[in-house]
Amino acid sequence: MEIPTAPLQEYLGSLLGAQAKGSLELRQFSHGQSNPTYYVRFGDHRLVLRKKPPGKLLPSAHAVEREYRVLKALRDTGIPVPKVLALCEDSSVIGTPFYLMEYSPGRIFKDPSLPELEPHQRKEVYRAMNGILCQIHSVGIKAVGLEGYGKHGNYVQRQIQTWGKQYRATETHTIPAMERLFKWFPSHLPASEQLSVVHGDFRLDNLIFHPEKLEVVAVLDWELSTLGDPLCDVAYNCLPYFLPSDCSIVKGLSDSDLNQLAIPTAQDYLQMYCRHRGLPPVDNWNFYMAFSFFRVAAILQGVYKRFLAGQASSATAESAGKLAESMAGLAWDFATKEGFRIFKGLPSSGPAIRKFGTWAGPRLLPKRDYATRSPASHLVLSPEGLPSHVQALHRKLKRFMETHIYPSEQLLRDHQSSPSRWTPHSLVEELKEKAKSEGLWNLFLPLESDPEAKYGAGLTNVEFAHLSELMGTSVYAPEVFNCSAPDTGNMEVLVRYGTDAQKERWLRPLLEGKIRSCFAMTEPQVASSDATNIEASVTKEQGAYVLNGHKWWISGSLDPRCQLCIFMGKTNPEAQRHQQQSMLLVPMDSPGITVTRPLSVFGLEDAPAGHGEMTFENVRVPQENLLLGPGRGFEIAQGRLGPGRIHHCMRLIGLAERALALMKERVTTRVAFGKPLAEQGTIRADLAESRLEIEQARLLVLKAAHLMDTVGNKGAALEIALIKVVAPRVALRVIDRAIQE
Repeated sequence: MEIPTAPLQEYLGSLLGAQAKGSLELRQFSHGQSNPTYYVRFGDHRLVLRKKPPGKLLPSAHAVEREYRVLKALRDTGIPVPKVLALCEDSSVIGTPFYLMEYSPGRIFKDPSLPELEPHQRKEVYRAMNGILCQIHSVGIKAVGLEGYGKHGNYVQRQIQTWGKQYRATETHTIPAMERLFKWFPSHLPASEQLSVVHGDFRLDNLIFHPEKLEVVAVLDWELSTLGDPLCDVAYNCLPYFLPSDCSIVKGLSDSDLNQLAIPTAQDYLQMYCRHRGLPPVDNWNFYMAFSFFRVAAILQGVYKRFLAGQASSATAESAGKLAESMAGLAWDFATKEGFRIFKGLPSSGPAIRKFGTWAGPRLLPKRDYATRSPASHLVLSPEGLPSHVQALHRKLKRFMETHIYPSEQLLRDHQSSPSRWTPHSLVEELKEKAKSEGLWNLFLPLESDPEAKYGAGLTNVEFAHLSELMGTSVYAPEVFNCSAPDTGNMEVLVRYGTDAQKERWLRPLLEGKIRSCFAMTEPQVASSDATNIEASVTKEQGAYVLNGHKWWISGSLDPRCQLCIFMGKTNPEAQRHQQQSMLLVPMDSPGITVTRPLSVFGLEDAPAGHGEMTFENVRVPQENLLLGPGRGFEIAQGRLGPGRIHHCMRLIGLAERALALMKERVTTRVAFGKPLAEQGTIRADLAESRLEIEQARLLVLKAAHLMDTVGNKGAALEIALIKVVAPRVALRVIDRAIQE
């Protein structure tokens, strides 16, 4: 973006006086999207010029005047800011207002992973950045004459309104996540706020470090500064932790090994800030992260609109605008996490009591109103309504199914009925490696269990439900993507309840697909659908636990790759009913474990995983293999089963869809009584009935997933119970019709 040099040179001459001699060198910095910034060399002077972009601008945007004011006020506070020389508000000079400041030589780190530095240096950089932010937030606003620099109080609410208006003013298409956030924010605002100078755009690449030392010599880009809640700055500073390294706007750290890089985690960085400023832990941190990503989405939308109008100041403006939808999706992810936090903190009202009568008069009809419990949010009914990054996953998964899974089914079916069926087919392992290389791996872990997407893909239950339906169209698919039971439930147990040592020993190889596992709860002598009925015993002896019991229908127990069994037994039969049980991590090669036989369903053994009958006779496991604590087994079982129900039910919907597709294919090619079966009235009725039932079942399962995402597993308990009945019933009916046709 060129600016006229002659009037600028004349202005500099009058500003610098006799010292201004020589030619004018002018070069635009590529860094920065909002206010065009230039390096100016005029004689012996090295300056930086910041100007407003041309064209019609939004109110209060690109305020170089405010930037000049705050830099001037902070100059003598110890906060490293460039010295400002002059503010020119006369647009006739170069077309828009601008200001000049001294050039600050040094280093700018644009990649937050700091590849050019050693591990100990990276730690110093983050410590220095954190310290400068604390300095900014500790400055006395009255002492530096900034008491009137911004309004006092309700900063976050006003910011949401401001960015909301700017988003609406530049909106080019509907972004569903933004619409959900507009409804969610008003009821989740912070109860109280601190007041300080806030930078508004505080990030690593807005800092200049000393050329040789890891010290900050200048904080740049104060365009968005004001008075407000300092936690907004901290959250904004943490955005890269949740962005990928190939993000086209700001390189991120979400796919980096922070421990290996010696970079503090987002939580460590927040704790460092709180410690330096003497603040208590921030409970509603997810709210601030949601607000930060919402704000970025609004900014990017503005950049994109300016690009369309030909006013953008950066070559990357087009890609920046297209990221608005992704940023809004991340904002909603954090809003969902905040909803879970609030829900978990609600006081228990005691066990739920449901009364049933024989007369269903109007007064006895159940009243269920989720309006006060569930945030008003968007239920995604089809893959087309998913966030863009999840849609991309769905498309990639569908291509993989069509290219690799469906063509392999007959070979794998033949293997399951062969003498070598109890040995996994090598093709499955080959497909696993392909899936892993394409990023179709460990998609199942719900966002609530894995909020930083440390172990999985960071999907909500609703988002994964749509992927799970697609996987369910083939019985061989879930294992290929490391999304098959019982491993999924066991991995979630370890993520939720496992110690660091337990995660390292068992979770890591499960996530990598190197081993498999089983879950031993069901027993032949009792109705084990009620987990409190189990009779297997767990006794403590000399620093170890001794297990005895008889289990059956233990899925995966015959697989030669099965190395872990999560065992549920009673540690204290005298305790309260739901506190008698405990869960332990049991290596499958422990002495005393016997898999006595595979159990079959309609003659099918489901090799190589199988469903085994097992005995545990005086099996000793170390004390540290206990999960969560004694008497916590029922609690773990309840936490384990919720998401698993969604996975199973959506896979069954996928299976029913596959059966219906095969049914339609057959009835259009099969002729009876002189016309295709598809023209027979009873056949059409069966097709219609199948479509009706599948659609109804899918909606119920998605509703359950949606409630799990918004009010938690406890709030969705009834729907989870309903889908457990509805989904298999519908799948059986559709499959039966397909067989009959």
